[in-house]
Amino acid sequence: MKMALRSDIGRIRLLNEDRGWCGELEPGLVVAIVADGMGGHKAGDVASRLAVDTFREALQGSTASMTVEERKTLISQAILQANEVVYDTASNNEQYHNMGTTVVAALMTEENGVIGHIGDSRAYQWRDGVLSQLTEDHTLVNELVKSGQITPEEAAKHPRRNVMTRALGTDEQVEVDVRGISWQKDDVLLLCSDGLSGMIGAADIIATLRQDELDLDQKADRLVQQALQAGGDDNVTVVLLHHAEDTELEG
Repeated sequence: MKMALRSDIGRIRLLNEDRGWCGELEPGLVVAIVADGMGGHKAGDVASRLAVDTFREALQGSTASMTVEERKTLISQAILQANEVVYDTASNNEQYHNMGTTVVAALMTEENGVIGHIGDSRAYQWRDGVLSQLTEDHTLVNELVKSGQITPEEAAKHPRRNVMTRALGTDEQVEVDVRGISWQKDDVLLLCSDGLSGMIGAADIIATLRQDELDLDQKADRLVQQALQAGGDDNVTVVLLHHAEDTELEG
């Protein structure tokens, strides 16, 4: 499995409150996570860093031999543990009050994968020329779209499109969305903050992923550059995992 991670502060923000990480926990078991922090002065940066660090620690000792159901439980517990740490830190420190973060994470073996998420950072799967969104945004505008009150086109420009209905660390109890996915040769998994998905559309993502002459790092760079060229209004973070024909780990 090959992997690439890129994060950029964007053109407007003074601080990068995104945090991403990917790595191999043991041979045949790869983990990736993207968190997009929110809060007051530097609090979003603290929230995303705490979430990623806690999540990583919670996965230590996991193995590639675990079943899909065991990995679903593990990824959910790891995210809930991160929620507890961020919530407690916010509750006990005045300067971090109300901080929180999105999180989207993947735990992948050679055969299949598990995705867990809270918020509006997304996971996509690229297979045979088709891009599929694997996660559902936990946002006010997405609820309005689902109920038929606004169209997807209206949602993209809605003044309250950044209002979350669910985030990590803002409440003591939170629900994690978890799903299993199939994973086969030449598939690509994309995890990203809304600094990417909020700036460019699926067609733009597809245009980059289908360029076979680019390696995985170049595709990650290209996606970030597309978001910056579209305005770069937010921090942008991208993780790409490629189920390559060879199993040599790169990135």
